[in-house]
Amino acid sequence: MRSLFGFCLLLIGVLMGRSDGFAAQAKPAKPPHILLFLSDDQGWKDVGYHGSEIQTASLDRLAASGVQLNQFYTQQVCSPTRASLMTGRYPIRYGLQIMVVRPWANYGLPLTERTLPQALKEAGYRTAICGKWHLGHHEKAYLPTQRGFDLQYGHYNGALGYFTHIRDGGLDWHRNDQVLREEGYTTNLVAQEAVRIVESHDPNQPLFLYVPFNAPHTPLQVPQEYIDKYQHITDKDRRIYAAMVHCMDDAIGKIVAAFDKRGMRDNTLILFSSDNGGADYKGGGAENGPLRGHKGTFFEGGVRVPALMVWPGRIKPGTIVNEPMHIVDWYPTLLKVAGARLDQPLPLDGCDLWPTILDGKPSPHEEILHNIEPRWSAIRVGDWKLVQRRKKPEAKPKIALFNIAKDPYEKTDLSEQKPEKVEALLARIDHYAKQAVPAKGDYAVKAPPDFKTPKVWGEFD
Repeated sequence: MRSLFGFCLLLIGVLMGRSDGFAAQAKPAKPPHILLFLSDDQGWKDVGYHGSEIQTASLDRLAASGVQLNQFYTQQVCSPTRASLMTGRYPIRYGLQIMVVRPWANYGLPLTERTLPQALKEAGYRTAICGKWHLGHHEKAYLPTQRGFDLQYGHYNGALGYFTHIRDGGLDWHRNDQVLREEGYTTNLVAQEAVRIVESHDPNQPLFLYVPFNAPHTPLQVPQEYIDKYQHITDKDRRIYAAMVHCMDDAIGKIVAAFDKRGMRDNTLILFSSDNGGADYKGGGAENGPLRGHKGTFFEGGVRVPALMVWPGRIKPGTIVNEPMHIVDWYPTLLKVAGARLDQPLPLDGCDLWPTILDGKPSPHEEILHNIEPRWSAIRVGDWKLVQRRKKPEAKPKIALFNIAKDPYEKTDLSEQKPEKVEALLARIDHYAKQAVPAKGDYAVKAPPDFKTPKVWGEFD
């Protein structure tokens, strides 16, 4: 009787479930390899599949073979986003909500935070980072190999020279957290190292390969051969920026091809997003249109980014998801598919995305906190978004309310027409503000007067 009942349940599941052959559960029998790409300051418009003039053949192929996440949010600048990714927790929880970790900063991602690579290592993964860390390097305990990565290659800061590997007078290039002196363009070097890791990896062990490019962040630098492809673009900054994105896209293609060559691709989950909106103000070169705003703001152009996921046999090619998601969600989503432990002392803000991606369920979020800082705060609750701005922390805030479902480009401020909605969202911001810890950074961009630039950033005796 029991077996007959079980057969009936199975038959109902087949009839009511997926008929396209794509598995509804996220956790497979064998944990997948995970390849996670993060670009730096890439605008919403700056991928071919969003209609860009920039050639992004590799990203376009990935988007066509998986799912486009069309309401995927990050933080407003680099370090807060990377911290959110590494922890599954909003930056207000640990004081990284305001600015990036400066080269001379005496803080980083707190050591009390459990990181994504640490959790994946517990589940048997080999873990590697190739590219930009940006979560602290003032003490050895804050370096990538001390935070869960078996292998490290690249740089600790942002905005280093692409050819010199210098940031503010100090060399910022390392392998396994030891100083490395070599020549080459950083985007190409990162790709070469990532390919080497894949080529030497035992396919029987799951691999987590995190590739956070510094491209196309300023300074705008790229080999001339790529600039030559965009001579039709009259604006110099835009021309070089486009060439940088193109070069990064080629690098992504080479790394994906390495997985193909090793026979690992069919069991590899690939993720891509930018770390924040593009810097489309003067000197940035990016384009976020038709979204409003840019990097550093909490309008959609500052925090909504191009994002995708690919998983052969499990994510249906050509899928588009328009549900709101946040980069904190990748932590629990990846841990679930890896079979890693999700219980931990510090509670998560991220949610499991698999029901939404695989089964078309609504967003797991009732609300998404964009951030709370002295000059800005913003939150999205359902279709409604409130943005609060101040020119100075002590100034009276300007408040704007938008219905993102009807007005994704934030053209119509409804705050005067919907005062009750404003009050409700302000109450939710106040709820999070009471939980926020003091910010570790500030808006100052200069090193302290007594700071002496080291010859090498993050080198220890």
